[in-house]
Amino acid sequence: MPRMFGVDIPKDKQIKIALRYIYGIGPAQAMNILNSTNIDPLRKANDLTDEEIARITTLVQSNYRVEGELRRETSQNIRRLVDIGSYRGSRHKKGLPVRGQRTRCNSRTRKGPRPRVGGIKK
Repeated sequence: MPRMFGVDIPKDKQIKIALRYIYGIGPAQAMNILNSTNIDPLRKANDLTDEEIARITTLVQSNYRVEGELRRETSQNIRRLVDIGSYRGSRHKKGLPVRGQRTRCNSRTRKGPRPRVGGIKK
């Protein structure tokens, strides 16, 4: 099982799909990475040689922000919004939708499960 950037890449999937398991790499970036390194996107991840894995990791490290660095940058951006007291920062702090969605009947993903009311019997 190949390991890149602290993430175990699934060995039985095509490399164009397996690269998406790395935080910050999506479908288009995975194809760009494979085209730049001249690796067939349809090959399975366990068929890659150590040299090919090294080529992928060096390319990603030099040109992309992934995993810890990207997560850190995102959390710093959110922390900055909270610190300056912006509307978006207050929504992040309260755990509500940030981008203008309605909250009266939706937004269960951000707000969590509904609180149970009643139903307590002796």
